[in-house]
Amino acid sequence: MSCPACLSANTEIIHEATGLPTNSCLLVDDIDIALSYPWGEMALSVCLDCGFVYNGAWDGSSQYDSSYEETQTHSATFRAFATDLAQDWVDRFDLAGKSVLEIGCGSAGEFLQMMVDAGAGRVTGIDPALKIDRIDRPDASQFEWLARPYDAGYGSIEHDAVVCRHTLEHIGPVHEFMTEVRRGIGNRTDVAVLFELPDVARVLQDAAFEDVYFEHCSYFSAGSLARLFRRTGFRVTGLRRAYDDQYLLIEAYPAELGAVTGPTLDLEADLDATIIDSRRYQQRLDDVSAHWAARLGEVTARGGKNVIWGGGSKAVAFLTTLGLAGEVSAAVDINPVKQGRYLAGTGHRVIAPKELVDLEPDLVVAMNSIYVPEIRADLDRLGVGAELEGL
Repeated sequence: MSCPACLSANTEIIHEATGLPTNSCLLVDDIDIALSYPWGEMALSVCLDCGFVYNGAWDGSSQYDSSYEETQTHSATFRAFATDLAQDWVDRFDLAGKSVLEIGCGSAGEFLQMMVDAGAGRVTGIDPALKIDRIDRPDASQFEWLARPYDAGYGSIEHDAVVCRHTLEHIGPVHEFMTEVRRGIGNRTDVAVLFELPDVARVLQDAAFEDVYFEHCSYFSAGSLARLFRRTGFRVTGLRRAYDDQYLLIEAYPAELGAVTGPTLDLEADLDATIIDSRRYQQRLDDVSAHWAARLGEVTARGGKNVIWGGGSKAVAFLTTLGLAGEVSAAVDINPVKQGRYLAGTGHRVIAPKELVDLEPDLVVAMNSIYVPEIRADLDRLGVGAELEGL
């Protein structure tokens, strides 16, 4: 298929896979339903003209509703990052007392709440997975919650800022989506447009296959992201990496119609590197997969137990990519909403950290290395002496 970002036909496939659950963040109460969950395909492709990476086999069948649970703020590490980012954006973009629209606000709108706590005024959160009954604020009149997708039916955007965090990577037709956001803003060129999403450079360079799964149909480098924004009518003013270089943060304003959208930034000069890394991804993936298969197999062979820490998308991608079943005893997650449920596609039970005391694992694999210090502290508090390694 043509590139969904620049519409070029100059693309090539860099990795193919089958047997991917079409959802990996669902709350599945029944193991049989988890094991029989619908499967999708991956045809990971790179555009040789703009550097955008995408799943050419994506069919839009991922499910986003009240059974979707992506909340990460139970982690002190993630919560501190998000809180600081909310304050930073409110301060630098003069949003104190101003209105904010968040597209893809998540199941409980935590970041919008952080922005209000940082000084923002009236805010609107829109997300098909929104669970409004989980939100309890004494200042509820400042919030508007819409449990539906953002699309052309939303109409004009009347807010002072548009925020979108970890949503664009779930959108297939990204050019169409960003064009719609720009159309909704209209002729107001002072609206801050603030996006956060994963950086594909790390995924390609480190073969971080735990971040390659069906819901993630769109993968951006700094350059391909900035090029998409300019192509769809935005003036990019800021572009940086954050969260141990796992995330991209892009800051922009609508450009005047027909106007030059501004100079490129240093971080954008990555097209050649993205193509090279894309073509090396499969070999790197083979090497990393072999390492983890051997590591877990070694523990199992001596009668030990492996568990993974993280009961969301990374866990499902890790397990399905490696084809793991009995080699992993359980998935641990600190989010109580996930505990007692089962991972879609693999059927692994999600347990609370305290259950590790009785399980007595030999190896704990953290699905994100940034949480290793936090996890180690939890294991030490519980008296669990397992080895701990991070992806």
